[in-house]
Amino acid sequence: MAVFTLLTPEDASRITDAHGLGACLRIEPVSAGSVNSNFFLVSEGGRHFLRIYEEQGTDGVEYEWQLLDFLGRAGVAVPKRVTGTLPGQICVAGKPTALFEVVTGQDICGGLFDTARAHRVGATLAEIHQAGRAFPVRRESRFRRDTLPQRLDVAEGHGRPELVEPIATLRAMCAEVDGGYPTNLPRGVIHGDMFRDNVFWEGTRVSAVIDWESASDGDLLYDLAVVFLAWCYGDDFRWEEARALFAGYTAIRSLEASEVVALRTLCLAGAARFSTTRILDFHLRSGGVGERVMKDYRRFLARASTLAALTNDQLASRLL
Repeated sequence: MAVFTLLTPEDASRITDAHGLGACLRIEPVSAGSVNSNFFLVSEGGRHFLRIYEEQGTDGVEYEWQLLDFLGRAGVAVPKRVTGTLPGQICVAGKPTALFEVVTGQDICGGLFDTARAHRVGATLAEIHQAGRAFPVRRESRFRRDTLPQRLDVAEGHGRPELVEPIATLRAMCAEVDGGYPTNLPRGVIHGDMFRDNVFWEGTRVSAVIDWESASDGDLLYDLAVVFLAWCYGDDFRWEEARALFAGYTAIRSLEASEVVALRTLCLAGAARFSTTRILDFHLRSGGVGERVMKDYRRFLARASTLAALTNDQLASRLL
């Protein structure tokens, strides 16, 4: 699914050679992901991870790597770039690339997620937010709320009958979120996509947080809401793990009063965004059946349905 641009042996060797790694000996396509083309490159200098950015321009790639370098120096477990050539300077089919060191560890499935790991995930996100406050570069999110109606227009344009009701539900959700979205929330660097497959573990230790292409300035609570939605749901919300996640986060960064009263709205905003992007990136794209099931937009709509039935006070009492 996550190979959209062909990588020739000549292009691969051009990249590895520019980074001082010699010729590329083997190309290993990576199926994970939904937006970019990803490969492992085995060269005379070892095994590394290559990303071809399908949607980002060079400026976006440069922002990502400035942020990763900054967070790495601050002690956050993030991927390291291979030195030799700056990310974004070598293109394949006109698209910028970046070469990473291979991260250690592995992601975990739902069966391995417990309250201890939930606490650690929350703490890791808070550490990112605290470290990112000093990052001097500003960047607007590609997933602003005001872009969702246009994205839903694109989905509607496919004329798929099974999407008529979900799109109507999402339009109503977007209107509700816009009507109650606060303007006084703490802001800073957010990851924007810290799902389970973007966090690697060695035992109970987080060894790396990966996939920073959605990082931007944003509301810190929105980032926490996305992590809650992504990590604390199976067939229903896992409230014990959710409370542990929020405890891990607030042990490092306390929520302000303005954030506590906005929990429900920010969670609905996250559910609307990822329901919409899953419709566009998975349901309306060809790909493996397993991947479509794993990232089924209906599972995010189910989250939204549960949240919509709660008041903000009821949600806060379950999380804090």
